[in-house]
Amino acid sequence: MNKLIILTIILLTMVSCGKKTKKKTDVSISKTPVIIDRFEQKFYNANAKTLQTVKNEYPFLFPHQNDSIWLHKIENERALFTKSQEIFKNFDSEKSQIEDLFAHVKKYHASFKAPKIITLITNLDYQNKVVYADSLLFISLDMYLGKNSEVYNDFPMYLAQNFDKSHLIVAIAKSISERYFIPSKRRQFIDIMINEGKKMYLIDSYLPSVSDAQKMGYSKNKYEWTVANESQLWRYFMENKLLYSTDSKLYTRFIADAPFSKFYIDIDKESPGRVGVWLGWQIVRSYMNNNNVTLQQLLQTNTQEIFKKSKYKPKK
Repeated sequence: MNKLIILTIILLTMVSCGKKTKKKTDVSISKTPVIIDRFEQKFYNANAKTLQTVKNEYPFLFPHQNDSIWLHKIENERALFTKSQEIFKNFDSEKSQIEDLFAHVKKYHASFKAPKIITLITNLDYQNKVVYADSLLFISLDMYLGKNSEVYNDFPMYLAQNFDKSHLIVAIAKSISERYFIPSKRRQFIDIMINEGKKMYLIDSYLPSVSDAQKMGYSKNKYEWTVANESQLWRYFMENKLLYSTDSKLYTRFIADAPFSKFYIDIDKESPGRVGVWLGWQIVRSYMNNNNVTLQQLLQTNTQEIFKKSKYKPKK
C-alpha cells in the first residue's frame, strides 16, 4: 500500500521505431476482463453538491482537505481534463491492449491478478505516469496527450517524445515488471547494464507485438542508429574498461533518461540516451538464446553468470 500513500501525497502536493518483435504467443486462454474506472470523469464533472459522493467512492484519493481546495483543483485543471477527453474519449483500444498485456503477464507469473485500472489527471507529474499499487493501477491520462501537445512545451523533447498514447502500454508493462524484477546488488557497470537488460526482457516477454524502438522509447531513426552502431558502442565500453568500473557517473552517462549518451566524442550528438540499457538488453537476449532457461530462471540468475554464458557478440 506504500504506493497508494505516495500517490495520495502527490495529489495533495498538486493541490497546494525498430520493427523487430518477438513471436506472438497465444494467450487467449489467460485473458480476463479488465475493469477501467474513469475517476477523472467523475471528479472533474463534480460540483459543490456532488463532490462528497466522489470522495466517498474514492477515499484513498482524498487526503483530508477543505472541499474548497478540491473544487479549486477541478477548475484549475479543467483544460487538462478537457484535452484528455479529446484523446481518450473512447478507451476501448487501450483496454484491448491492456487485456493482452495482462494475459501475457499471467502466462509468466501465475499468481498475477489483474488490477483495477483507475484513470486520473495528475497535473503533469511525469515521474508517476503509471503507478501499480497492489490491486490497483493508476494511469495519468494527462501524460499521454501526444508529444507535440502544447501542454508539454516546458518539457525537453527527449522526455516529451514518449508522452503519447502509443507509449502507454509500454509504461504499464514497465510498472508491472518492477514487481517481479530481482535486482543484483553488485555495482559494477556490467551488473547495472544486465539489471536493466533483465527489465527490458520482462517487457519484451509481456509485449511481443510491440516494436523494440517503442519499448526503448526511441524514435525510429535513433533506434536504427543504435542497431547500426552496436559494435562501435560495445568497443568503446571495452576499450575504456568501463564494464567492471564502479564509477557512479556511468549511470548518468549511459543508463538514465537523457537527450543523448555521453561518450565525450563526436557520436554524442547522434546517439540516443540509455544506450547502456539497450546493450544490457542485447546481452540478456543473447543469454536466453544460448541457454535453455525460463524467464523465472533468468530472474534468479546472477548478472555475472548471465554475462559469461551469454556469448554476446555485437553485430558488425
